[in-house]
Amino acid sequence: MVYAVVRAGGRQEKVEVGSIVVLDRLAAEQGGTVELAPVLFVDGDKITHDAKALEKIKVKAEVLGNERGPKIVIQKYKNKTGYKKRQGHRQELTRIKITSIA
Repeated sequence: MVYAVVRAGGRQEKVEVGSIVVLDRLAAEQGGTVELAPVLFVDGDKITHDAKALEKIKVKAEVLGNERGPKIVIQKYKNKTGYKKRQGHRQELTRIKITSIA
């Protein structure tokens, strides 16, 4: 079993070849390729986490498209003061497919 844990935005994601992952928006066109920085690499029983060894490992992915996440509503309210505030947010996301880990 070969997989890697990659740094993507402010989070870390466990990826395998062929897996589809949704990340924070990346500056890449649809159909383009991106390279992700591995934090951990597992190849069977061999685990690599050394920074020098991880520099040699490349995790490449194909950009499937950009999308937006679900809308969330932020509401603030203070009792007895007449203060109400309502705000919405939709996160910008990118869907990628892992093509190779080498």
